[in-house]
Amino acid sequence: MKIEEIIKSNSVISNEKRTVLNIMFTQNIVSDAFNEILRTFDLSVEQFNVLRILRGQKGKPANMCVIQERMIAKTSNTTRLVDKLLLKGLVNRVVCEQNRRKMEITITEKGLKLLNELDPKIEAHEILFANNLTKQELENLNELLEKYRTI
Repeated sequence: MKIEEIIKSNSVISNEKRTVLNIMFTQNIVSDAFNEILRTFDLSVEQFNVLRILRGQKGKPANMCVIQERMIAKTSNTTRLVDKLLLKGLVNRVVCEQNRRKMEITITEKGLKLLNELDPKIEAHEILFANNLTKQELENLNELLEKYRTI
């Protein structure tokens, strides 16, 4: 369905505006479905992102700066996210021995198990949306989106 039909616009929309509206509308649909998966695990998208970053560290601790620079949503309050994950037992936080002002964060076994349980659900979510496009179309879309956001 065209974006003009979705928003019930009777006027002509410029390609620039149409593109932005399409991206925003699509992002909302994908996010809503993604949030629904995470909600059943009592996780926010940002908390999930932190857990994925920590799992990617392969056992090496990460400090707040490392986590923040790898976050998809750069505006997230990383300290608050880590605090919430700590309360859930999904991460550990210790003071760095070399620099007492620095905190080192690692994912716990409970956090790894949670991600392992989530992995097939997240993959199914990704495949659900990707199934409408061919492999070449997906590659083209990714290339175009990467080009589009380069300001």
